Amino acid sequence: MKKILGLDLGTTSIGWALVNEAENNHEQSSIIKLGVRVNPLSVDKELSNFEKGKGITINADRTAKRSARRNLQRFKLRREQLVKILKENGFINTNTILCEEGNHSTFKTYYSRAKAATEKVSLEELARIFLMINKKRGYKSSRKAKSTDEGFIIDGMEIAKKLYDEGLTPGQYIQSCPEHIKITNQDFYKSDLEKEFSKVWDFQKEFYPEYLTEDFKRKLIGKSNRSSAQLFNATYKLYTAENKGKDKKQQAIKWRVDALSKRLSIEEVAFVLCELNGAINNSSGYLGAISDRSKELYFNRQTIGQYIVANKEIDPHFSVKNKVFYRQDYLNEFETIWRCQKQFHPELTDELKHIIRYIIIFYQRPLKSQKGLISYCEFESQIVEKEVDGKTKKITIGSKVAPKSSPLFQDFKIWQGINNLLIINDGTKIELKEQEKEKLHQELSYVSKLSDKEILKLLGYNPKTHSLNFKEVEGNRTQYVLFEAYEKIIIASGHNSNLQSLSYNEAVNKVSEIFNILGIHTDILYFNPYLQGKEIENQPMYQLWHLLYSYEGDNSTTGNELLIEQLQKKFSFPKEYGKLLANINFEDDYASLSSKAIKKILPYLREGHKYNKACELAGYRHSKSSLTKKELDNKVLLDRLENLPKNSLRNPVVEKILNQMINVVNAIIAEYGKPDEIRIELARELKNNAKKRAQLTNDINQATRNNERIKERLAKDFGLTHISSNDILRLKLYDELAVNGYKTLYSNKKIDYNQLLSEEYQIEHIIPRQRKYDDSFSNKTIELSDVNLKKSNRTAYEFVLEEYGPERLNEYVGKISNLLEDNKISATKCKNLLAHGDELKNGFIHRDINDTQYIARKAKEILEQIVRRVISTSGSITDILRNDWQIVDVMKELNWDKYEKLGEIEYLRNSKGNFVGHIKDWSKRNDHRHHAMDALTIAFTKEEIIQHINTSHARDIENDENNDTTSLKFNNKYRMPMPNFRAEAKKHLEDILVSIKAKNKVVTQNINKSKGANGISKKVQLTPRGQLHLETVYGKCNRYVTAEVKVGKDFTAEYINEKVADKAIARLLLNRLSEYNGNPQKAFTGQNSLDKNPIVLKNGKNIPSKVKVVTFEEIFTIRKEINKDIKLDKVIDVGVRRILEERLKQYNDDADKAFSNLDENPIYLNKEKGITIKKVTIDAGLSKPQALHGKKDKFGNYITDKDGNTIGADFVNTGNNHHIAIYRDSDGNLQEVLVSFIEATTRAICGDPIIDRNYKSDEGWEFLFTMKQNEMFVFPNKETGFDPKEIDLLDPANYPVISPNLYRVQKLSYKNYVFRHHLETTLDKTTITMRGTTWRDFRSSKGLDEIVKVRINHIGQIVTIGED
Repeated sequence: MKKILGLDLGTTSIGWALVNEAENNHEQSSIIKLGVRVNPLSVDKELSNFEKGKGITINADRTAKRSARRNLQRFKLRREQLVKILKENGFINTNTILCEEGNHSTFKTYYSRAKAATEKVSLEELARIFLMINKKRGYKSSRKAKSTDEGFIIDGMEIAKKLYDEGLTPGQYIQSCPEHIKITNQDFYKSDLEKEFSKVWDFQKEFYPEYLTEDFKRKLIGKSNRSSAQLFNATYKLYTAENKGKDKKQQAIKWRVDALSKRLSIEEVAFVLCELNGAINNSSGYLGAISDRSKELYFNRQTIGQYIVANKEIDPHFSVKNKVFYRQDYLNEFETIWRCQKQFHPELTDELKHIIRYIIIFYQRPLKSQKGLISYCEFESQIVEKEVDGKTKKITIGSKVAPKSSPLFQDFKIWQGINNLLIINDGTKIELKEQEKEKLHQELSYVSKLSDKEILKLLGYNPKTHSLNFKEVEGNRTQYVLFEAYEKIIIASGHNSNLQSLSYNEAVNKVSEIFNILGIHTDILYFNPYLQGKEIENQPMYQLWHLLYSYEGDNSTTGNELLIEQLQKKFSFPKEYGKLLANINFEDDYASLSSKAIKKILPYLREGHKYNKACELAGYRHSKSSLTKKELDNKVLLDRLENLPKNSLRNPVVEKILNQMINVVNAIIAEYGKPDEIRIELARELKNNAKKRAQLTNDINQATRNNERIKERLAKDFGLTHISSNDILRLKLYDELAVNGYKTLYSNKKIDYNQLLSEEYQIEHIIPRQRKYDDSFSNKTIELSDVNLKKSNRTAYEFVLEEYGPERLNEYVGKISNLLEDNKISATKCKNLLAHGDELKNGFIHRDINDTQYIARKAKEILEQIVRRVISTSGSITDILRNDWQIVDVMKELNWDKYEKLGEIEYLRNSKGNFVGHIKDWSKRNDHRHHAMDALTIAFTKEEIIQHINTSHARDIENDENNDTTSLKFNNKYRMPMPNFRAEAKKHLEDILVSIKAKNKVVTQNINKSKGANGISKKVQLTPRGQLHLETVYGKCNRYVTAEVKVGKDFTAEYINEKVADKAIARLLLNRLSEYNGNPQKAFTGQNSLDKNPIVLKNGKNIPSKVKVVTFEEIFTIRKEINKDIKLDKVIDVGVRRILEERLKQYNDDADKAFSNLDENPIYLNKEKGITIKKVTIDAGLSKPQALHGKKDKFGNYITDKDGNTIGADFVNTGNNHHIAIYRDSDGNLQEVLVSFIEATTRAICGDPIIDRNYKSDEGWEFLFTMKQNEMFVFPNKETGFDPKEIDLLDPANYPVISPNLYRVQKLSYKNYVFRHHLETTLDKTTITMRGTTWRDFRSSKGLDEIVKVRINHIGQIVTIGED
């Protein structure tokens, strides 16, 4: 008897099944235990990003914000040091006010800053200027951190000078250039392009005023070339001129130049304006704007201060915000100001300049090295024990992995790909010959990739008769990027070039010839990966790559001027050509092997060995799990698994999943002993890499949208109210036949659309499931039922040939080929439709899981530390066995009552005329136990079954006389693994208590290390395990609130003066109050109440018993963009609200039209001054937000209220609650105390208990328990009489009665607690009908003392009752 552990490993869950498997006919298999562990990822975003193939982690947003806080802290430290130095040198003293003060002083320091470049200013003014420069130091380019989202740095000052000196537009400049320059892309500043656009517009407007209006010009702003053309068409039904010339670029430039002085056709004008607008849009962006401002400084000979003041004088509303310049521009300004002021102030010494400029204002530490995050090579590393702080720790030492862009790795990758290639001809697979491999390697050495057809043509094969086992093969991407740059250099030098059309030798010779003419080193074109030792790294090509790859940036405007100098010095690249190379960015990922390992393996790959054999010949074991039987038997196994160290894997999500797997396996071993074998299946998301996950997500989203459209058609055309997946599939298959005239593929009969959903037609498996278990869309078509019956167990190809003959078969093959060419069917479906027996035999033996993939390999590697055999199975195999063994029906039985209660059971007549119940839209995924169900199937999936299913794809087993299947199959289904299997499975599934990871930790203890004069200092710091509050920051204001209040004992003199609205009434009330010595109770209650002793007004009327009072209400606000969803009643400013209401009336209360496209159709606050409204302040509707800090005045002093309390500023919603503490007070009543996460964190950092068990204990309060998200509670059930306090919850025998009443905390807020049943995967079924079944809630503390808190361990056992 073997003890088998089956694992179903998913992104957020682990299903497990421990079974005894019979090894002979005398033994009886049995189920020991099933379980499910659910590990919700921290936020939905983490899971979503992982499944979509995105690399972002849950902490990325927090990291970005933390970086912003650090930058702010560093600025404050610089400011503090600068103020200290300025005081020490007499610029200022402790009484100096450093902020703007007095009327009209808002931009006083800016004016002083502009003046300081040419005239004397006082030392105090100079101090303010330095503090201002310290606040904004400019953009410093980092070559490694460039993002196309920010635009591009424009480095075209020389061209801009020529435009300025000769009065040219960019178009005229290009036309004046030599022919070889014209075809290259030139850098132009945005302002120069805008001037050209305005000149063309103004000249052509005289001819076409009806088209070139100011309103249309505004609409064009910010549009791309294509969007501009679409706008012309949408507005005027006008198409841009068609550029049909032989040289389209020359024609476009000619039109641009002619448009400045000649009348063009309106279509040509539209073409020119769209071209220019597109160029302006491309030169925009963050970096483009910086470049343009820098250019203005240069031509106007201004400092930054002078630029801002000049613009302020032209436009008083000019905004200084986000006017960023290069760091070099700030350095230039500092130098100009210092040089000028040094003439007037002897205090400005060179030593002081060095301190202020280099050590304080413009100091920037080098970027922290990330080398510690690079992985170690699996072949050239080892784990050793080392003592750290008195503790023995395991650390990895050895060689780090090589960058993927390394020339060495690129060659390694090419040979690995070549050795895996097979040429296929008529089902026969042939390996490449040695000469073919060498030829292919040479061509792949400077291209990005080659397709299968390109490779076949290169090697002399016909792509129509031959194919490859890969669609494409990757080439040398590093050389490809370099040769792209070389081609640009060749073109810029005046030579013609088209390297991509040349062979490798031709391309290298061409570049070498021209580089010799230009004086550039040609040895950079060659790389030999087979040299020994350091000779590889000493090759010029390798050194060029390393220089470009490792260069971080410098303090120049573009961040690469020193790099260009290095390229000139080492390789003789002239400066103008060095710029083209300096902009290269290689891929920044890393390989899995070190350069040391690659050097050893590469020679064997070149000899033609596959990767695993090459590793073996190099002295490495390719797979640590590929042990011999003897090695396997002698292998020393661990008693339990160790958790993966934090950040030991590149993907934190995968690290969490694997650590949860380790915890579950360890718990199983501790309780039930070590298994003999582990069988594992990975979730689809885990098998795929990031690119495949992203593609999968896109495909799923597209399919969902298509299905929704099909549902609408089915409802409209067939009047269906309940649409099944089968109905959707039928219509999709019908639509697929549109090109074929809606005729079936086999019988060629036209489908009657009205009968599409009837029994007349069936969904047909193209290749029968007995021969290939493929239930995908690509293996289905729709056919007449009787034809499908005739087809039986034949493939489509075989059926058409045998039933209709060769002539009809030729028509069929042509029809299928046309469908493929027209993209009406997929290549996979085409292959299935044309497949016959021989092809099935050769083509369909494959495994769904690729065990070489990272997570699969890592999971197996971990599990093989405790057992000798770990077998991977696939989802398709599990599907077959789950259906054959009818475990899905067990899950339906377990959920029947729930669906019946929901009214989702329908009764349909079967083939015998009996009504049979079916669950509508059944999905096993609504019940967490489906993970255990799959794990049970996996546990009983023997290796011989896997082999049998894979082999069955190659032949029709039923007709194979030499294949005995009786031991595995019965009635064409795989035999159940044990008698009464379904009953036993149901019994164990009913016993399952789902284990869900609760969020208990509040802080993590980290040790921060910092280098100082006295060595490395260590500081223990507690870091919160999540966000302390929601991200949105709110403001606060007071608004008037009026109400009618009965005059009574609260009407003191202060109350009347401050709050009574009518002053005449207030005076009379004060008179009455004074008569009773200021005692409101005597003045306004009892016999003196206004009803019994009225006060008469001058008009003879009595003061009413309720008077109007005005109070201030504190409200919390947020700025929101104006859009169709804006709620006008929430807008704080009455004047702004009135403007918005009038705007809404203009558009007949259509908010979508009124408040959209505000750039083109603005809402004006002041039209004369051009002030528009884009955002408004609204009431956020918050009740008790928390202030982040106190409010300060411009001098830095805290502002207090009349009672001396500091007024808060920047309010946040603490949002996420950590727990609710439940107490019983001295009167026996239940009391609740809500503790937010920020409060829990504060307690932890201060060393106080997170859960206050002694809260009000001095008043007789008794602590009962807490409720945190995902914690488990057992509820009483009045219908069944179940009471959790009357049974032994620790006894596993009671789990079947506990399970229906076990719930986990879903949501927590004050007096609103929602619980979800532990088996439910979603809260979709939260109808009032299901209250008490799939979910429960409390709106008060009543009844909380009847529920019992339990803690469930990793394997679903109740281990504690009540609070720990």
